[in-house]
Amino acid sequence: MSKGLTYSLLFITSIVLLFVINLFIGSVSIPVKAIFQILQGNEVEKQAWSYIVLQSRLPQAITALFSGGAIAVSGLLLQTAFRNPLADAGILGISSGANLGVALVILLMGNSIGSVGGFDFSYSMSIVLGAFVGAGIILAIIMGFASVIRNNVMLLIIGIMIGYLTSSIISILKFWSTSEDAYSFMIWGMGDFSSISMEQLPFYCIIVSISLLLSILLIKPLNALLLGERYAANLGVNIKLIRFLLLLCAGLITAITCAFCGPIAFIGLAVPHIARLLLGTSNHKSLLPVTILAGSAMALLCNLICVLPGNNGVLPLNAVTPIFGAPVIIYVILNQKKIQYFN
Repeated sequence: MSKGLTYSLLFITSIVLLFVINLFIGSVSIPVKAIFQILQGNEVEKQAWSYIVLQSRLPQAITALFSGGAIAVSGLLLQTAFRNPLADAGILGISSGANLGVALVILLMGNSIGSVGGFDFSYSMSIVLGAFVGAGIILAIIMGFASVIRNNVMLLIIGIMIGYLTSSIISILKFWSTSEDAYSFMIWGMGDFSSISMEQLPFYCIIVSISLLLSILLIKPLNALLLGERYAANLGVNIKLIRFLLLLCAGLITAITCAFCGPIAFIGLAVPHIARLLLGTSNHKSLLPVTILAGSAMALLCNLICVLPGNNGVLPLNAVTPIFGAPVIIYVILNQKKIQYFN
């Protein structure tokens, strides 16, 4: 049995287990028997339990499942496109662009992010569009710099500076906004898988699935890019088209996840490295599926840890993801000369 298949089965098992645990554990204690009855469509002692399981825990677990895989793939695409193990939507400023787009919608429209919970389609779409345009513009700028700057460190510095610039604009917007809107944006910025309702879930899952399908269709061109752009062009790869598709896929993933879940740190940066280290290869034929599964497993695990305090409250998602992501990145930096990612 190949490593790819072995780890795929391992992560699938972990995902199923973590998904079930996410349904059984939360800030409200619900008997196990009652949860089984609710999932079977039967009535239980307290009506509130049904609402919590079906309208909160279930969509939250599904959101984590889809978001984790999508964010991890976005990081993988960007790392391959830039041939840089530290490339990520957050570090390159792409998430900051999405943040700015959402900030313009939330802070200037004068609506709370909580309005999305009622699935006002026009307002939800304006947030998604704002995040997509912001992410797309910043990604296009970074790709433009990448075409003239070959130094990966300098490119990362430019991405960080762009992130500072967008953060400055967001700070100015918050200064002139109402306290309620500023607070709503701050809560959104902490990251959260619970913001998507059952009504929004089909729309979200469809967009994410389209993005993941597009990334799977890019496996062969991505493997060609591992050899370098000149070699890829000699193999018949349309570099400009692939760059555009990478921008579209990574931008769409960043936009949709940021719009509904807020900016989620470290999953996109760390998970592709975890998959590479486990598989010992950069071949996207096995790397991309394992990255999707590993991202989903990590997102479900982080979501589970967020609710462990129980009645004391829920931890912010971005307070948990660095616990797993930061050590991986430190390891990659310390062993960068030993680890050959892009060959």
